[in-house]
Amino acid sequence: MASRPPLLALIPFTVLLLSSTHSAANPFFGFGWGGHWGWPGSGAPPAGSGQSGPSYGAPANGGTPISSQSSYTLSPHYYEATCPQVYDIVLSVLEKAIAAEPRVAASLLRLHFHDCFAQGCDASVLLDDASNIVSEKNAGPNKNSLRGFEVIDEIKAKLEHSCPHIVSCADIVALAARGSTSLSGGPVWELPLGRKDSLTANINAANTQIPAPNSTLQTLISKFNQQGLDEQDLVALSGGHTIGVARCATFKQRLYNQNGNNLPDATLESAYYQNLKQVCPQRGGDNRITPLDFASPARFDNTYYKLLAYGRGLLSSDEVLYTGSAGNTMKLVQSYAQDQDLFFSHFASSMVKMGNINPLVGGNGQVRLNCRRVN
Repeated sequence: MASRPPLLALIPFTVLLLSSTHSAANPFFGFGWGGHWGWPGSGAPPAGSGQSGPSYGAPANGGTPISSQSSYTLSPHYYEATCPQVYDIVLSVLEKAIAAEPRVAASLLRLHFHDCFAQGCDASVLLDDASNIVSEKNAGPNKNSLRGFEVIDEIKAKLEHSCPHIVSCADIVALAARGSTSLSGGPVWELPLGRKDSLTANINAANTQIPAPNSTLQTLISKFNQQGLDEQDLVALSGGHTIGVARCATFKQRLYNQNGNNLPDATLESAYYQNLKQVCPQRGGDNRITPLDFASPARFDNTYYKLLAYGRGLLSSDEVLYTGSAGNTMKLVQSYAQDQDLFFSHFASSMVKMGNINPLVGGNGQVRLNCRRVN
């Protein structure tokens, strides 16, 4: 095990075992959530966010075009005339949901990621099984893991009451991810809207395109490049792990058999390793959960990157951003650890890029009346 000096300015490490159905009882999640920052109509982006007007639809360097659909483009003003109250409705539901269960903020952020990486940002991940639909919810990365569907349902119901058949489920997922980030203390960004909802799901894409928690750095870079995203996007978007939790099943191999030799991952800091073993035994306990960022698990900040530099990243796919030999990810981790404003700025830009992966626009797709099934 790696032995490293104490991490200054962070609270002592304590892993608290949580029930997956009572996660709100974790005292880690007692942080205040603050007000909303910079939503349309509330002024400029927050001080220190580093935000400026992003570019929508530009392909990543070296990647494929993010959106290939003709002259239709997403716009932050898409609902200005047809449903101007969309932002207030989304925010009101999020505030209530996150206050009741802070963990849901990370769940909604993850939902957007898993939607976009399988078939594009088209709300295909929300579809339930049907006669002609094999739900992405049954894919390996999603089954018994992806959460937040009920929050999306509630937002959709309220929007259908106020603006019938106007706001797509795909846009609701994107808005929920932005709102969850902001309400957790993170940045806000001008969000392009106008996505339509898919008529199909793609369980094969969900199984093959979403990076696994034990991915190597080269695999992560490759999977992001396939989506038109680059190394900066990879490291910035991974910072979403500054909030939320992970199940033991997603990182247990690091504790007991990282390389098939019945030994732990040598990059784990010693005290962190010992505490994780108390939560995740070698046999059983796969559904036990622990924070991805134990120092500030309910606060969106740059502590995640500080932990990586001390061998205290929870998932292999987190720690390899610092220890992997491919690319320049270590330098980005160090930069974000030193400069939270830089992280916030890059995270916001990367969220816009990710949100523009193959959206259905114009006459493509539909606006579902119920996010769980096609019209």
